[in-house]
Amino acid sequence: MIIEDETKIARFLQLELEHEGYTVGISSDGRDGLNKSLHGDYHLIILDVMLPLLNGMEVLRRIRQTSDVPVIMLTAKDDITDKVMGLDLGAQDYMTKPFAIEELLARIRVIFKLKSTQTTSHYSSSLKCGNLTLNPDKFEASYNTVPIPLTKKEFELLHYLMLNKNMLLTRDAILENVWGYEYMGDTNVVDVYIRYLRSKIDQKFEDKIIYTIRGMGYQIKDE
Repeated sequence: MIIEDETKIARFLQLELEHEGYTVGISSDGRDGLNKSLHGDYHLIILDVMLPLLNGMEVLRRIRQTSDVPVIMLTAKDDITDKVMGLDLGAQDYMTKPFAIEELLARIRVIFKLKSTQTTSHYSSSLKCGNLTLNPDKFEASYNTVPIPLTKKEFELLHYLMLNKNMLLTRDAILENVWGYEYMGDTNVVDVYIRYLRSKIDQKFEDKIIYTIRGMGYQIKDE
């Protein structure tokens, strides 16, 4: 669903997305766009901030009351305050006009890929890596049935690592997928939390699972 009051932009996005194989709906004001978004079967919403009748931030706020459909915000204002507000309200991403259509398409693919991974993991009762087991539904981690107490962020980090076991994950990828696009702190937070996990898993059970790929990132190996 494209909610955009500038007709030329909306039509351009529609043609490009349909060319990529997507089915597209269009709305030119916030009130109509909100109604269609809530009652239609849409998998992604591209939402302009400056809209008539109901602005994009209010549309997003109301959508989030009942739906977790991914939202990409569009705006002509390169304002960090607007960006933070949109992300805090639950947008997955944010683009400032003018933008390259190739970048928007790439961000859409990332959102769908991440959502697919999350959906797949939801139906998996547990994830395993050697003697390490993670149950996302029950928020439980264990090593050879010995419970491992984890904070929420430690659990989310371990979950992401195990979903992508045997793959190199850069610090930027970990930040975006565990802390989110809105995180504006130091990338060293990844190193700190990796250290926390190692102290609770690798060091405690003397079984190295989390590896550092020097100058690149981290990897959890299932050997």
